[in-house]
Amino acid sequence: MSCIVQKFGGTSVADVERIRNVARHALRARAAGHDVVLVVSAMAGETNRLLGLVRAVSPTPSEREQDVVLATGEQVAVGLVALAVQAEGGEATSFLGHQIRIVTDAVHGKARIQHIDAGALDQALRAGRVAVVAGFQGTDETGNITTLGRGGSDTTAVALAAALHADACEIYTDVLGVYTADPNVCPAARKLDRISYEEMLELASLGAKVLQIRSVEFAMKYRVPLWVKSSFTEDPGTLVCREDAAMEQVVVSGIAQDRNEARLSLREVPDRPGVAARIFGALADRHIVVDIIVQTPPRGGRSDVSFTVTKADFAAARQVMAEVAAELGIAAVESDDRIAKVSIVGLGMRNHAGVAAKMFQVLAAEGVNIQMISTSEIKVSCVVDEKCTELAVRSLHSAFGLDASASTEVRA
Repeated sequence: MSCIVQKFGGTSVADVERIRNVARHALRARAAGHDVVLVVSAMAGETNRLLGLVRAVSPTPSEREQDVVLATGEQVAVGLVALAVQAEGGEATSFLGHQIRIVTDAVHGKARIQHIDAGALDQALRAGRVAVVAGFQGTDETGNITTLGRGGSDTTAVALAAALHADACEIYTDVLGVYTADPNVCPAARKLDRISYEEMLELASLGAKVLQIRSVEFAMKYRVPLWVKSSFTEDPGTLVCREDAAMEQVVVSGIAQDRNEARLSLREVPDRPGVAARIFGALADRHIVVDIIVQTPPRGGRSDVSFTVTKADFAAARQVMAEVAAELGIAAVESDDRIAKVSIVGLGMRNHAGVAAKMFQVLAAEGVNIQMISTSEIKVSCVVDEKCTELAVRSLHSAFGLDASASTEVRA
């Protein structure tokens, strides 16, 4: 039999009726001849509720104990879904992260999956049962409960699909699939039938919320066919897959925005070997991820260095930089958390000239000032004032022919 991994997010299991809908969905797949693994998130709002309890008890909680509390949300959800499958006439067994040995590193709250022992799942599937697995959680080598961070259930699902050599991984959400832009920001956005792993990886890393970035990394590495579908319709969704020649005909496939950005600027940084290593090494020691980095040419033995971090890491990054500035004799540390990153993504950028220039011209025409620029082979990102985000996204979406009303077909 073929094997399918289906992941359902919090909105898909938000109440009893939706949980029953998930159970019926799984049993339809079983009836069609598939082995089925369900990966389930906590019920909508539950993780935030648990986090609120943690913070009420301790303003500075132990990350280990916080993970212990947060993981209970998925434990409740998988038990209820397994019961719903049984109530609908099927057979199901629920599994927590430690029961199937989803082994992670020991970084609580941001753990990364290292390996999976899928033996227990294989046994359940061979017995004709639906395996219902808790997303978002795992265990480190010493048995401590860990969590994978927001959106971690996506990563759980794709990692399990890779471990089981599944025929497909289906991510069910409250949207129909992957769009050319966020429809809440750009009403003219269109759903894509297909998009490449590389493009989806860029979009996920640049702020698109439909898939968690590490899930796309897993899918690309292990060539797992990845579908993004709605829990509430029969729409076929969007396939995330290997690129083909047709995909490179499209210059820009999607626009992403990320308001979860903050900038720090270090003024008059000594220009000598080892300084950059000290600055960014200090951030790495605190597990702070840095995105865009810009350094000015040196003048008088000093230069300016600016970089972006997530807003969640903003306060910690400022504290670290204040300490490093005092140590290195940096003149000042400036910060701004009212910025956003707007990006264009497309495989066609590899062989089309002038894409960045067009982006800059469009933003200039709308009076949007560019504060920082970052590029890769298939994307261009600009940091702008947060209040200009929607204007930038909509104008770029239209300029690159992505609007639903555009006469030119845009495929991904």
